[in-house]
Amino acid sequence: MAQRVTSWVGWIWFAGIVMFIAGIWNFFYGLAAVLGPDKGYVAANGKLLILNINGWGWAHLIFGIVLAIVGLVVLSGRAWARITAIILVALNLVTQFIWLPVQPWWSVLVIVLDFFVLWALIVHGEEAERA
Repeated sequence: MAQRVTSWVGWIWFAGIVMFIAGIWNFFYGLAAVLGPDKGYVAANGKLLILNINGWGWAHLIFGIVLAIVGLVVLSGRAWARITAIILVALNLVTQFIWLPVQPWWSVLVIVLDFFVLWALIVHGEEAERA
């Protein structure tokens, strides 16, 4: 007997699409950083931050590719993709706290979005596997 799937599975599709878009966004951020200058200077709270843009660029580029691929696989309802997605989105959420002094509005927006994605993956993930 097939189990009934409710419309809450749409939250998993939301999570997968958001992860795919975030992955593509991170990829292009990383690509711009890799192709741009090596160092970046940011003034935040009266302090000067000197960042190795090239290193962060490669990290964003690789993370973006992995996030986009896992986001697409989450749409298919695979359990391993959901678990991997929870880990990746949690890491992304934590790193946004690091960027909070530099880009406060963007970081808060991404933190809220990551919260909803985590909620969807954790609460409604098993239902997506049945769909």
